[in-house]
This record gives sequence, C-alpha cells and structure tokens, in this order.
Amino acid sequence: MTKKGIERGQAITFRLPSDTPDHILKQLQKLKETERRNFSSTIAQFILEGVNNSLSKERETVTIPLPKQLSKEQRNWLRHSHSEALLGSIIYQLLADPMRATSVLASLNSGAIDIDEALYLQEEIEENEDVQFEEIVDDSPSVDNADFEDDLMNFDWDQAKHGHASTEEDNDEEEDADDLLGDFLSKMNK
Repeated sequence: MTKKGIERGQAITFRLPSDTPDHILKQLQKLKETERRNFSSTIAQFILEGVNNSLSKERETVTIPLPKQLSKEQRNWLRHSHSEALLGSIIYQLLADPMRATSVLASLNSGAIDIDEALYLQEEIEENEDVQFEEIVDDSPSVDNADFEDDLMNFDWDQAKHGHASTEEDNDEEEDADDLLGDFLSKMNK
C-alpha cells in the first residue's frame, strides 16, 4: 500500500478532541447552522489559517496586502514553490537595501522595459522640473547692488566648502545605488 500526500480538493476528516472546551463547541455549532453547506469550506479556511500561522512562527514569513485582486492564474503561480522562493528573495533584497525598492518601483511604473531607459525617463522629468524652476527664478525682480555687496561681505567660505563636499558625497551614494540596482537586475535575469 503506497502512502499518498495531501492534495488540493482532497476531503480530510478529523475528530474533535474529547477535552474541547464547551464555548468552542457552541461556536462550531453556530457556525454549522449559519454556514450549512459551506461549513466544510469555512472550517478548511480556519485550518489553513492556523497552519499558516504556525508556519509563520517557525520560519520568517511576511503577509503583504496587494493593491488589486489576483486572477486565478496569478494565484496558481504564487502557490508554486519556485515562485515563493523568487518573491522571497526579491523582497529580502529590497528590505536589505531600500534604495533598490524605490528604483525598481520607478522602473516598473515608467513602463520601460530597459532599466537604463526607465532611469533616463526619471532624469528627464527632473530636468523639466529644474527648467520650470529656473524660469520662475528669472521672472523675479532685479536685486539691488548694495544688498548684493552686503551678502558678499557676510559670505562664509568654510561653510560653502563644507556644503559642496556633502553634495559630492550624495552624488557618490546615488551612483552606488544605481550600480547596485544594475547588479541586482542582472542577477535576476540569470
């Protein structure tokens, strides 16, 4: 006799333990009366939630709400062990480096297939905002020369050098994030 594993749609019978509290028995009776034909489906959902919760305690799992309801094909794809491993790896990488999350989200929202093109689209949007800002600045009234000379006399060179050094460090961090995203996507494509 070969032992078969549990499969989807398979009927499972079980016996309630003799030490089951009365309040649980009453709740099950109410549930049976209200659900009638759907009682077994409701109990199955409770069992699946309980097993899922115990698995969550054993290994680190995360429950993530999705913005839209999934189709049947998408749900079936999620149930596959390779899909779970892939999504788990992606989420772990994104949690490990939040800069990747924003870059990946931007590339997905842009609709571009190539990551370089998606990042280029972001730069183009930022350049348009900069041009609009410059136009607004140009419309401002002219500055009095006496005020301008006072500002030059009060200018702190040490503070300006420090500010310039910090912006160079920020630029290096942005380049590193782009390199990491490129490495991440190349690993995912392998």
